[in-house]
Amino acid sequence: MISTKTLIIVSLLGVMIASGCAVSEAYNEEELGLRKADLYSEKSVVGEPTAYSTVAAGESKMIQRSFENAPPMIPHDVEGMMEITQESNACTGCHMPEVAEAIKATPIPKSHFFDMRTQKVLTEMSQARYNCSACHAPQSANEPLVKNEFKPDYRKANGMERSNLIDNLNEGVR
Repeated sequence: MISTKTLIIVSLLGVMIASGCAVSEAYNEEELGLRKADLYSEKSVVGEPTAYSTVAAGESKMIQRSFENAPPMIPHDVEGMMEITQESNACTGCHMPEVAEAIKATPIPKSHFFDMRTQKVLTEMSQARYNCSACHAPQSANEPLVKNEFKPDYRKANGMERSNLIDNLNEGVR
């Protein structure tokens, strides 16, 4: 015969399973995530066309940085500039510090003239930093899929326009 203890445990287990199944809510696949399409087929999925800036370099407005020392977005057209190699980099023609101020371009910051491994200041831009598009990207005019409510907090008044990463590089590391 079944003991009272076993009967109580089996009954409680049955109630837990039944109540768990009763409150579970079913979602169809089109309700999951940001993609409102069949997850098993790519046939109906078409990405929104990306609307990059067509404003020429030198005529664009600076885009505020997302947070302190964030790599700035590229506000101008980059057509023909993205074949970046160590020998050929169209970005440096306008953004090298000795040229940038005269043509009102954002100068490459001091952190790009610093070797992180040896902790030494360099006379030329670090070879680890020649590929600008690894961190900097053209800004698209597309609407975001999710509203961003992040509010950056800059320690300096010009923090949204200039980098001070080299000054803060080892901050907190002592």
